[in-house]
Amino acid sequence: MTDRIPPSGLPLASHAPGKAILFGEHAVVFGKTAVVLALDMGTDLEISGLRGPGSSTYNGSERAARGNPYLQTSLRTHPPPQPLDLRCRSQLPRASGLGSSAAFTAGLMAALLGMEGGAERTTLALESFRAERQAQGVGSPVDTSAAVAGGVLSVGARAPGDKLWELPAEDGRPAWHVARLPDPGWTWVVGFTGVPKDTATVVRRVGERVKAPDGPRLLERIEEIALQGCDALRAGDRAAVGRLMNENQRQLVELGISHPRLDDLMRSVEKLAVGAKITGAGGGGSIIVLPGPGDELRVGQAISHAGGVPFVVKVASRGASVQPLTGGPQPPGAGNRRA
Repeated sequence: MTDRIPPSGLPLASHAPGKAILFGEHAVVFGKTAVVLALDMGTDLEISGLRGPGSSTYNGSERAARGNPYLQTSLRTHPPPQPLDLRCRSQLPRASGLGSSAAFTAGLMAALLGMEGGAERTTLALESFRAERQAQGVGSPVDTSAAVAGGVLSVGARAPGDKLWELPAEDGRPAWHVARLPDPGWTWVVGFTGVPKDTATVVRRVGERVKAPDGPRLLERIEEIALQGCDALRAGDRAAVGRLMNENQRQLVELGISHPRLDDLMRSVEKLAVGAKITGAGGGGSIIVLPGPGDELRVGQAISHAGGVPFVVKVASRGASVQPLTGGPQPPGAGNRRA
């Protein structure tokens, strides 16, 4: 990916997409391969400068700005030339497993780097990952890479595809490679339970689970599924992708990350979906469903009848972007489609 984040003065607007993990969540934290889709629903920021002394504001509030760890971490690492007024509009429910914090962080970091004179997209990926991990304390570069690059990506020590960048890991683990995979052009359905997930807590719980005797083999099986999923995506094989999603879901249940509301949504789509699974940390959050062609609305209705919030989505081809803000708000993001 060669396009740079351009130099940008204030006021400006930025956009970054959300994400859904198709294969390999949790295992990727241990260097295994994951596959992620950038979604055509995301987060828009409008940023202007504040005159005179004071602190930056978030949606008009200094207190909200001080209480946002992603904002504060980003401002500490890339201090702007003056206090900022940030206005945020997001289509991504918070704590839904759809990358709301990564989209916010990548969009903000793109703006901050633009104010510094612009940057390569590789730099944006690294700085966004560092900021989100510092704010959360745990995690992998899956979410921020999707927000920065757009499209379909593989992430991990052995990630197949056209390499975009490499990001450092910790604790002596191999670096994460981020590579691009082809988008088969399908329509997907995301179902949000309405139950917020706690990524840090679930990641730590999974860390304890994989210390069990069968833990390493469980991680290896999840990576096998992800690598087979990469091949199926390249072949445009919808049936194989769906079958592998279902198998990955069984492994995630073994990891212990499900939730009664997730189980409800999974049951609601099992007769309609080619494949379905939890996406993201689990313990709440969302599922991602691959419907049969033309069945998107039926899947969305089933999720709604089960008490979930459905979104019909496609892959966002573009990652984080910045543009001058003139003539009123001009959000660059594509709208999501509720079922």
